[in-house]
Amino acid sequence: MHEVVYDGFVSRHLNRRLSRPLARLLAHTPATPNQVSIASLGLALACFGCFAYGYYITGAFLAQASSIADGIDGDLARLKKMNSAFGGFMDAIFDRYSDSLILLGLTIWAAGDSGILIWVVGFWALSGTFTVTYTRARIDVQSSRPPFDRGITSMASRDVRLLIVMVGGLLGQGLWTLVVLAVLTNSVVFLRLLAAHRILK
Repeated sequence: MHEVVYDGFVSRHLNRRLSRPLARLLAHTPATPNQVSIASLGLALACFGCFAYGYYITGAFLAQASSIADGIDGDLARLKKMNSAFGGFMDAIFDRYSDSLILLGLTIWAAGDSGILIWVVGFWALSGTFTVTYTRARIDVQSSRPPFDRGITSMASRDVRLLIVMVGGLLGQGLWTLVVLAVLTNSVVFLRLLAAHRILK
C-alpha cells in the first residue's frame, strides 16, 4: 500500500517481519511500489490457478505470499519516498481483484466434492469479504484512526483472511475454509453495523 495504514494482527506480528526486509532489499533496485502491487496481483492469479487445478498446498503458500507482497509495496514506497495517492488507489483496487481470484480458486477446488452448497458458501465468503472492505472505507468519521482498525470489528482484516486461506489450504479443507470466512466476515459486518449506528448517531 502506498499510504499510511493500520496493520492487522497478522500483518503486525508475521507479514511485516518478512515484508520489511524484502522492501529494504528492493530499495536498492529499480523496482517501484506499483510494480510490486502488480506482482502481488500476479501471485493471487497464480494462487487461483493452483487452487482451481487442485494444487492446494502451493495455492495456500501463494495466498500468504500475496498477503506479504501486499505489504512490501507500502514499505518500499516509504523507503524510496514514492508515496502517491494514485498508488494507494491502484493498490486497493488490485487487492479486491486478488481477493476475488483467491476465493474463486478456493471455491472451484472445493466444488468437486460439495456441489451447489460450495457455490452458496463461496458467494457469502466473497460478499462478506467485499463488505468488510467497503464498511471500512465507507464509515464517515473524522478520526486519525478509523473505528474499524482496532478491537473485534477489525478481526476480518485482509491479512487475517489470507492467513485463514493458507491454513485451510494446508489442511486440505476448502469447504470449511470458505465456511469460516463466510461466518467471520459477515459477523464482523453485523458488528460494524451496530458500531456505526452508535458512532454515526
